Amino acid sequence: MRVRARSTVSLAGLAAAAALALTACGGDGDGGARAGATATATRLAPVPKVSPAQVKPLVGRWVGPARDYFVFKADGTGAWKRGKRTLWSGQAIPEGGGRFRFSWQGGDPQAGTYWGVRLAEDGRTLVFAGTNQTYTKAER
Repeated sequence: MRVRARSTVSLAGLAAAAALALTACGGDGDGGARAGATATATRLAPVPKVSPAQVKPLVGRWVGPARDYFVFKADGTGAWKRGKRTLWSGQAIPEGGGRFRFSWQGGDPQAGTYWGVRLAEDGRTLVFAGTNQTYTKAER
């Protein structure tokens, strides 16, 4: 029987994604005992209307080192996937200067600097702030 060693980067990326998903959802760790207070604290702004011109540099597939990837469409919708599992899906919201934040649960977090990407000046790579991983634009 052969045992395949897993990449430390892969495991670290998954752990970071899981921690991010759990902490970004607005949970306070008490199992929803104060649902009213938590719901009020996590109310998000509506997602702004995005034009195709604003997200044009982001459109396409971006492949990461842990066999995960982002894919964005011309309307700004996108997803972060690993294999058949979707880790995030929603809207890319342009901030300017090659930065895009991501919607969360149908709303705009506005202040979630860790939940978005920054495009490199050459437009061929981006860095996901949630894991600080670099993703390369896939060739068509």
